[in-house]
Amino acid sequence: MEGSVVTVVLLAALLHASWNALVKAGPDKYLGTLLVACGAGLVSLPLLPWVATPHADSWPWLAASACCQVVYYRLLAAAYRHGDMSQAYPLMRGAAPLLVALASVPLLGERLHLRQDLAVMLICGGVLTLTILRGAGAGADTAANRDARRRATVYALLNAAVIAAYTMLDGAGVRRSGTAAGYTMWLFVLTAALLLLCSTSRWAELPAYARRHVGVPLLGGIGTLASYGLALWAMTLAPVAAVAALRETSILFAALIAALFLGERLAPGRIVAISLIACGAIVMRLGW
Repeated sequence: MEGSVVTVVLLAALLHASWNALVKAGPDKYLGTLLVACGAGLVSLPLLPWVATPHADSWPWLAASACCQVVYYRLLAAAYRHGDMSQAYPLMRGAAPLLVALASVPLLGERLHLRQDLAVMLICGGVLTLTILRGAGAGADTAANRDARRRATVYALLNAAVIAAYTMLDGAGVRRSGTAAGYTMWLFVLTAALLLLCSTSRWAELPAYARRHVGVPLLGGIGTLASYGLALWAMTLAPVAAVAALRETSILFAALIAALFLGERLAPGRIVAISLIACGAIVMRLGW
């Protein structure tokens, strides 16, 4: 993988962790995710005439991915409603590339080399270890806290499967589209429209929430659009499983953001997990 591609994917990881923190910091996680999705759609909509239209054979993949994205946003809000960002985020992002790596060989015909396999294992092992360490020491061990952590874990694991699904769909779709930019923008426009249609019961609350949290649709929308657009562009140049795994280094940025801005404590044991992720990124960088 070329150095420029690695840099782009790492930037995408930082942007992804940042907009997730905006959602987690807000009082209503669902309305926060809705504003992020709508922000990305509104930014994309006026740009559609200026980008190439995806090829016709990519549209089934694009439509399927938009449906998955709707489920993703709803599960994301549910996971953050019940658990800390430092619990739910690594579990969602860590389990997904494992599933992508397992599925990319039979579905996309890709084959990872030994170093790439090792990098995927290191990164995924690191983020999953971070989740285990976080879950073991999260607050008072009351029945309510245990139930909340279980719910967050279930929602996060379900979302990992959804993330793996849309990653595979988009990895195939963007390669058929002939335009990573056009594919990305149409994806976010469709996703925003579908998510709004699925959220009619919250429409009345949305304008007031948007006025109180004006940065969420603006910064979050641009962040998620740029983050996923850069990742999709990278998928046109490198194996989908490798890009998906490297993008999960967003957990490094998420851990720092959670500590600095959300008041979550970085326990010493998490340094081991973070080191595993960093080593995986280095191995992946040297593997091409």
